Amino acid sequence: MRNSSSSARVADAPDWKARLLGEGLIVALLAGWCLMARGLPEFVLPGPLAVGRRLVDLFIDPAFLGHTAISTLRVVASVLIAGLIGSALAFLAYGVPAWEAIVQERIKPVLNSFPSIGWAILAAVWFDAGNFSVIFVEVAILIPFCLVNVSEGLRAIDRELMEMGRSFTRHRLRVWWRITLPLLAPYLLSAIRIAYGIGWKIALVSELVGAPSGLGYLMLRAQTTADSVTFLATCFAIVLLFVAGERLVILPLERRFAAR
Repeated sequence: MRNSSSSARVADAPDWKARLLGEGLIVALLAGWCLMARGLPEFVLPGPLAVGRRLVDLFIDPAFLGHTAISTLRVVASVLIAGLIGSALAFLAYGVPAWEAIVQERIKPVLNSFPSIGWAILAAVWFDAGNFSVIFVEVAILIPFCLVNVSEGLRAIDRELMEMGRSFTRHRLRVWWRITLPLLAPYLLSAIRIAYGIGWKIALVSELVGAPSGLGYLMLRAQTTADSVTFLATCFAIVLLFVAGERLVILPLERRFAAR
């Protein structure tokens, strides 16, 4: 018992040291930021306290909360739609041999290489400024990330294991739920994690082009009025929203499927 407890303490020591180092680095960066901001005007570099107060406003003040909420909904909707379309294309190429060349050699290269700003400009030309145009841009850019991850997951599935599952039941849905989905879950969650992070970056580009609301719109308005406080607070709000989505949704899903 003593040996096990002592080894646990030794194992925990590096973790505490790494956490202390990380927290200390954040404190040092905040202190350096505060010192630099003292000698500069606010429109060049505002202090951390002013940015922190505006950051809180983005989540509680109705004037700002609506922009934060609409951007979050757009990103979540875009990730889900892109995940469904990318997964459908991957399954189509996997299950129908005639479609494999079309998806892998035609559709995927075009979606992978088409510039992000090109989708944003096309959306501004084709659609009115609003939710649909923003979601269209995000979905078009996120589809290849989901397609690539799910395609790799399908290639990695053990075909002998699938054949064994079919030998026990003829219900394809049961085989898919019991075997295919658990094996594919790490790749699906990896696709969602990547798409969610990139989705926030794309949201700003698409909202800057012509959305009448959202965090990108706030950043554009802050840039035109030299409001560096709102600009920096918006950037940090996006970081917080990404971390919250990853910690509260994606990581619990990964643990749940890892335990199966």
